[in-house]
Amino acid sequence: FEIAAEETEKKSVYAEDDRQAAREELDGLKQAFEDAVQGENGEEIRRRVGNRIRELEQGVVAMEERAMEE
Repeated sequence: FEIAAEETEKKSVYAEDDRQAAREELDGLKQAFEDAVQGENGEEIRRRVGNRIRELEQGVVAMEERAMEE
């Protein structure tokens, strides 16, 4: 995620691929999170990790929007 953000800021030739990789990883992480919260310790996982997932999602969306503006 950090590399994608840096490359987007620098407007490098790798930025688009890095953003796509960040989106794919975020989607995988969100799926793993959803699977985990369905389990035995779901509420504990949601409480501890849910905010971080939302922060990452907001960051990726902001990065994608910033790239579209340029």
